[in-house]
Amino acid sequence: MREKESLRQEILDAARQLFLKNGFENVSMRQIAEKIEYSPTTIYLYFEDKEALFQSVCEETFAKLERGLAAIARDNPDPVVCLRKGTEAYIRFGLRFPNHYRLTFMTSKPHKPNVAFQFSGMPGERSFQYLLEVISKGIEEKKFRNSDPMLLAQTAWTAMHGITSLLITAEAFPWVDRDVLIESTVETLIRGIAA
Repeated sequence: MREKESLRQEILDAARQLFLKNGFENVSMRQIAEKIEYSPTTIYLYFEDKEALFQSVCEETFAKLERGLAAIARDNPDPVVCLRKGTEAYIRFGLRFPNHYRLTFMTSKPHKPNVAFQFSGMPGERSFQYLLEVISKGIEEKKFRNSDPMLLAQTAWTAMHGITSLLITAEAFPWVDRDVLIESTVETLIRGIAA
């Protein structure tokens, strides 16, 4: 069983590297198999197709992020503190795992024609749900302005993703001190939705 799980992880790691290097659409199951020195048939024992493999790579990333956000939510009942710490954790997660972040949030996802976007059951749903719950709680406790919780959650996420993706992709930009910039972004977000 341990060997089976080890091979599955090897497939995921190889796929992640190739997706990042060449783009999802330019990677074949055969290339992934060649990278790990197995036959393509072996990969199909673990993953139905390339889309399922991509989905699993994203799920693995979200699971790491979700565990961190769950701990923050559990340990910080105050929604303002929870949002502050959760936002910083999200940004630092992306900077700590830039390849994971880039693949999950900044790579064009496989999308079947004529199929509506589905969020329910997707890897990022639970992570986004934490953010929505914190925002909703803050509105209920009158700590955040009375607004549509989904609107505020999506606004917060765009700010979090914006700084994270820019720090990952625009490394040569003459940024101010990274910690100061992160703190300023978090505080600006909090002030922007405060009651």
